[in-house]
Amino acid sequence: MFKHILVPTDFTEKSLRALEIAMKMAFQDMCRVTVLHVIETIEDAEGDEFTEFYERLRTRSHKRLTEIVDRFVSRDLLIQTEILYGNRANEIVRFAQENSIDLIVLSSHRIDATSEALGFGTISYKVGILAHCPVMMVK
Repeated sequence: MFKHILVPTDFTEKSLRALEIAMKMAFQDMCRVTVLHVIETIEDAEGDEFTEFYERLRTRSHKRLTEIVDRFVSRDLLIQTEILYGNRANEIVRFAQENSIDLIVLSSHRIDATSEALGFGTISYKVGILAHCPVMMVK
């Protein structure tokens, strides 16, 4: 049914659960999976002010992505990793659009219906609203 699944990760246990579910789906359909990590950037930062900082984050992120993907390599699936910089929700949606993603699987959490303001600004909610393709939120 799906040809290319995107799984954004922040390396938390919840996002790893989303990846496990996505991998099961991918194995059934034999589709590609891209695991994406977005390094949030500081707005209005001047020039090279944070270059070394972002490079250290990229190095750590690359190591963590490799460790995560290595768990699933034996399943004969095409798994790619990507690291981007910017606003997490915007970059996830942009990447999905530009790379013909047809399903995004990401972690989410329950929100308190009595306090709606505390939850509708989450990354998963923004991606769910803005994405061009179906979004599956894993709780």
